[in-house]
Amino acid sequence: MSNFSGLSRRRFLATAGAASGAVLLKGCLGNPPSPTDLSPRAEAMTLSPTTTPEITSIKLGYIAIAESAPLIIAKEKGFFDRHGMTGVEVSKQASWGAARDNIEIGSEGGGIDGGQWQMPMPHLISEGLITKGNRKIPMVLLAQLSTQGNGIAIASMHEGKGFGMNIGKSGAAEYIKGLSQSGNPFKAAYTFPKVNQDFWIRYWLAAGGVNPDKDINLIAVPAAQTVANMRTGSMDGFSTGDPWPYRIIKDRRKIGFMAVLTGQMWSDHPEEYLAVRKDWVEKHPIATKALLKGVMEAQQWCDNPQNREEMVRILATRKYFNVPTEFLVGPYEGNYIMGDGKPDINDPQLAIKYWKDSRGSVSYPYKSHDLWFLTESVRWGFLPEGVLSESQRIIDTVSGEKYWREAAQELGIASADIPQSTSRGIERFFDGVEFNPENPKAYLDSLQIKAIKA
Repeated sequence: MSNFSGLSRRRFLATAGAASGAVLLKGCLGNPPSPTDLSPRAEAMTLSPTTTPEITSIKLGYIAIAESAPLIIAKEKGFFDRHGMTGVEVSKQASWGAARDNIEIGSEGGGIDGGQWQMPMPHLISEGLITKGNRKIPMVLLAQLSTQGNGIAIASMHEGKGFGMNIGKSGAAEYIKGLSQSGNPFKAAYTFPKVNQDFWIRYWLAAGGVNPDKDINLIAVPAAQTVANMRTGSMDGFSTGDPWPYRIIKDRRKIGFMAVLTGQMWSDHPEEYLAVRKDWVEKHPIATKALLKGVMEAQQWCDNPQNREEMVRILATRKYFNVPTEFLVGPYEGNYIMGDGKPDINDPQLAIKYWKDSRGSVSYPYKSHDLWFLTESVRWGFLPEGVLSESQRIIDTVSGEKYWREAAQELGIASADIPQSTSRGIERFFDGVEFNPENPKAYLDSLQIKAIKA
């Protein structure tokens, strides 16, 4: 793949471095197991030779944001154990850069075998574009972990300037450009370059007429440091996952407010994913499906409102997120205090979801979403335009959707609840733009602000 492999890795790396058995549910997406079915820990399955994993251990990395909940819950509630994966370790990562480094060395070297990833990190790692020495570490994308649950937060010094969903009509875009012209550009952060949370803030700015590469300064800051940086006044805004944006509202110093939720920008958008090193998957295909079954059951458990209190209590502990439980309750109910005079949001459709949303399956790893992330990478010049002609190969090489389907079938998920197509179809954004996976170039052509590289 000459164009993709020939990307200026030095330029890319410079930026990236900165930074149930007896109690099995009846296969219905809308009926996750009740808390009495799986309490206090999931009941062990009776494993057959075809479902007994080749290995019982794996080390999975996670970042302390809401997207990681299925991994944590699968461990804490015994869903991994239930399917024979009794030695799963979930390991908190200091940053996305640390996770990238740890996947490169693998668990045998003291790192990790897989875990939670922003997109398209699995593809970039597979191609050696963000690894040290450009080493290719083939990855397999096994499941989407969650949808929504992100927001763009703005420092309180910018209250009253029109920061909302449409900054082009509210005056905020001109205000941002004015700051740049005065020599004091607006400074905004994401948690890792050229992936999800970078894309969300770029899309929002560009939809309002602000060029994120020319009109502001964008920097990478680990999620856990975002609130502290805003508190000290060293940045004006950030894009990251719950509970961090919500903390600025609850902070006693009232350090900021919410401009927009990503669920408002793109309803039921893909968020972060479970991906594992390909060498581990190919050596342990049964264990891979066992791992997936544990995650799938955890996702269903997480979406059950009856389990919410317990879930929040587990996630909030020092061992995992180390935040007050009040910072997690709202996002799971679709309740957000926006601040800056905006009405509070109370909309379950904007809540974090792990198993099912209004479009159907959250967990299934649609290839059409992989294509959007690669297309958006081309939009901002992170990857050359020639990547689109090879996108099918790139996506097929990393996709583990066959493992997801097989695991779902073995778990007893109803066939009607297993997506029949690898495409979710046309995606629509808040500014009226559409992405048709059958024609990604038309999407690129429709965008006014972009930085496409040949």
